[in-house]
Amino acid sequence: MAPWVLAFAALVPGPLGVWAAPASSMQDRIEGALFGTLVADALTLGSHYEYDAKVIKKAYGGTISRYMAPGELMGGTTHGVGWGRMNYHPGQKAGDQTDYGEYNLLILEYLAQRPAAEASKRIKLEGLIPHWKGRLTSKSWGAWKCSQTKQTLQQVQAGQPFSSLGGGSDAMSLRHAAAYAVFKSEDDIVHAARTSMFTHRNAHSLGGGEFFGRVAFRVIHKGLKPRAAIEQVASEMSSWFKDKVKQGIDKFEEASNPSKQLSGEEFKDDLAMTSMARLWDVGKSEPIKVGKASPTEGTLPSSVYIILMYEEDLAAALKANAMVGGDNASRAVAIGLVLGAYHGASAIPAELRSGLNAWSKAEGLLRKLPLLSKATKVDEL
Repeated sequence: MAPWVLAFAALVPGPLGVWAAPASSMQDRIEGALFGTLVADALTLGSHYEYDAKVIKKAYGGTISRYMAPGELMGGTTHGVGWGRMNYHPGQKAGDQTDYGEYNLLILEYLAQRPAAEASKRIKLEGLIPHWKGRLTSKSWGAWKCSQTKQTLQQVQAGQPFSSLGGGSDAMSLRHAAAYAVFKSEDDIVHAARTSMFTHRNAHSLGGGEFFGRVAFRVIHKGLKPRAAIEQVASEMSSWFKDKVKQGIDKFEEASNPSKQLSGEEFKDDLAMTSMARLWDVGKSEPIKVGKASPTEGTLPSSVYIILMYEEDLAAALKANAMVGGDNASRAVAIGLVLGAYHGASAIPAELRSGLNAWSKAEGLLRKLPLLSKATKVDEL
């Protein structure tokens, strides 16, 4: 194809343009949102909370090629800066989820078990909390329980009103990936994103969930490519979110420019994330760069960076994020959500499908939801 044709195609909507998503079906994109999230998360299980990218690469002998158990090839532990070296997910094995992925499965389970009369209605904490409490306190939860989860569980056990649950952490924790199989309204998706993060009350944390929730919705329902959706949603949000998105886009453009030093660095993605971050003194023994930790101020631009850097290669994006380390699972659920929605579940490699322990169960539950049930012609929505 002539260069001028490619240049023209990049400027207009359509299969080759910057605005149009791949020609996958609506069902494929909806399923991709969930399975992209779960696969991305499971790939981080082995290196979750290991903050040294060089340690990860040395242990793996290169880029991660399969699912791994917590700390596998690193002595069975990871170095959670400020928390110490340990196995953060003692009940999990290769192909399982971190706590971020478990939360997405939990929300899927809750949505799938609702009676027919409630199946398409907005999520209510009165129904979700009992399921959450039961799942969290059961033997089936082998993942880490974050401080906000523990605090909220104590609040629930003490009888605190649902309207005041949660803590002040600014960590981003997307949990609503299954909601795209229930709701076809962007407002309903935003409600699901925010409500499912009931353990958090911080405006940046909740706003981060809303941001990626809107981006994925527009990829699925409007056919936008990730960058177009990211820029469109950012333009409608507050200056804080605009600035964080711009930070991620600017870093992507620097890292992808052959004339810039960053583009040729061996640990380019790691350096990109840490260079966007301030030093985060959390009052523990080892201050860290917030770009690789869970706060939204680092997770949001870092996720935007990875999404854009690997926009056309889903598997490469998910693996690259895992290799950077830190709280890579907090980024994984955002990256997997958006790029999974963009490429569709059909783009997930066979070995990542078969190795994901929750795939079969999740697929069965997902297809019970309103927009993917046999009675619904998904592509006519």
